[in-house]
Amino acid sequence: MSTLFRTHPLDLPEIRSIIASSLGPEDLASCARVSQDWKDSCTPQLYRDVILYKHGASMESAKKNKHLIRSLTIESSAYEHLPSTSERDELVSSAMANSILTALNLRFNSIGDNEAKALSESIKTNSTLTTLNLGNNLIGDDGAQALSGALKTNSTLITLELDCNSIGPDGAGALSEALKANSTLTTLYLGHNLIGHNGAQALSEALKMNSTLTTLDLQGIMIGDDGFQTLFEALKMNSTLTALKLGCNSIAPNGVQALSELLRINTTLTTLDLECNPIGGNGAHMLSKALEMNSTLTILNLMCNSIGDNGAQVLSQALTTNTTLTTLNLALNSIGTNGAHALSEALKTNSTLTALDLSDNSIGDDGAQALSEALKTNSTLTNLCLGYSYMELKGIQALSEALKSNSALTTLRLNGYSIVDEGAQALSEALMANSTLTTLDLGCNTIGPQGCQALSDALKTNMTLAILDLKANSFGDNGAAALSEALMANSSLTTLDLAHNSIGPNGARALSEALKINSTLTTLNLAYNSIGDNGAQSLSEAFKTNSSLTTLHLWNSSIGSNGAQALSEALRTNSTVTTIVLEILD
Repeated sequence: MSTLFRTHPLDLPEIRSIIASSLGPEDLASCARVSQDWKDSCTPQLYRDVILYKHGASMESAKKNKHLIRSLTIESSAYEHLPSTSERDELVSSAMANSILTALNLRFNSIGDNEAKALSESIKTNSTLTTLNLGNNLIGDDGAQALSGALKTNSTLITLELDCNSIGPDGAGALSEALKANSTLTTLYLGHNLIGHNGAQALSEALKMNSTLTTLDLQGIMIGDDGFQTLFEALKMNSTLTALKLGCNSIAPNGVQALSELLRINTTLTTLDLECNPIGGNGAHMLSKALEMNSTLTILNLMCNSIGDNGAQVLSQALTTNTTLTTLNLALNSIGTNGAHALSEALKTNSTLTALDLSDNSIGDDGAQALSEALKTNSTLTNLCLGYSYMELKGIQALSEALKSNSALTTLRLNGYSIVDEGAQALSEALMANSTLTTLDLGCNTIGPQGCQALSDALKTNMTLAILDLKANSFGDNGAAALSEALMANSSLTTLDLAHNSIGPNGARALSEALKINSTLTTLNLAYNSIGDNGAQSLSEAFKTNSSLTTLHLWNSSIGSNGAQALSEALRTNSTVTTIVLEILD
């Protein structure tokens, strides 16, 4: 007679491993304490992605489980805690000897040439590392030359970040030689190094031959117009680079002219970052003419370039014919009403642009009204940023009216105005009719309790908005109470930012009552309020029943040891909150 043995699914290692792969760090740690079997299944996931800090047992436990680590970040507090250079080198070489490590982040660790040389020796023999971040260190030409030697033989590294170091022309020249031989590196960050004209010349020669690099960061290298003309001439022969970052380089008219000529014939570049370059209206005119012919560029960042209304007008002309650009950043460009009108006319016919940033300009109410008219017919723009653009009530009302009929926009940023209760009322009416907006930023305005009540009424019926930013409006407990009413009925909001709003214990109590009922909110920011111990205790009571909130920000909220104790006790039974950002006063 045969006996049938039944095995519970959780007794199978493969089932436990599948479950472990879906858990967060806190849940993994809890499961690892259940039994030895669960510990065996959870430990590989616990040490898959490791960040080493100065305090705690993380350093020793990471060394013990180094064979499980795939991604390792060593914070400066941990790296500098090691008393000698030899111990630092040992830690890094030990990590590099790991047969499954794919990512190593050593940013901000004061790593100099000697440590870079030691690391380079490990790279020569390593066959798993794909990402190495050495940004914001002290690596000079000698260290760059050592790393270049490693790149000539290494066949796995894909991303190398060396931005914000002390690499000069010689180091850039050595890296350029490596690029001629290396056939795996796709991303290289060299921004904010003093590579000079000679370094630019060497890089240009490498780009003529290299056929694998796709992303190159050269922000803040200050190589002058001659250097950029040489670089752009080389890129006419390159057919693999897709993303080029050239921000903060003081590119003058001759450099812009050379870049424009490149864009007319280049068929691979899709992302171009030119932020913080004084190209002005004339430079914008040159680029616009190139955009009329270019058919591959999709992302263009012209933030902080002083293009003014004239620049906005010529770019608008390009948008009427260009059919590939999807993202355009024109923030901080002294664009006024005339520029906003021109862009609005372009949006009425353009059918490819999905994101437009006009924040920190001076478009005013007239410009906002023009944009509103465009939004009534445009069906492709999904992301519009208009923060700090000197818009008042008439502009807000016009935009609100457009939102009632617009069915494409999903993100709208209106932070940094003087939106008062009347403006919030207009936006609330729009939210009752709109069914596509998912993110609304109203931070840094002057919305009071009445405006919050209007928004609350809208949230009771709106079921698409997921992220609402109301920080720095100072609506106090009454505003928090009004929003709490909405949270009891709303089933779409996942993130709510109420930082800097003069919310006290009563407001926290109202929000806590809402959290006992709400089942969708995952992130709540109450930082820089005055909820105190009583407010913290109210929130702790909500944790006993709430099963959706994962992140709570309480930094600088007047919470003392009693409030912290209450939160700590609540977390013993709550299984969903994974992050509380807290500052204890006493």
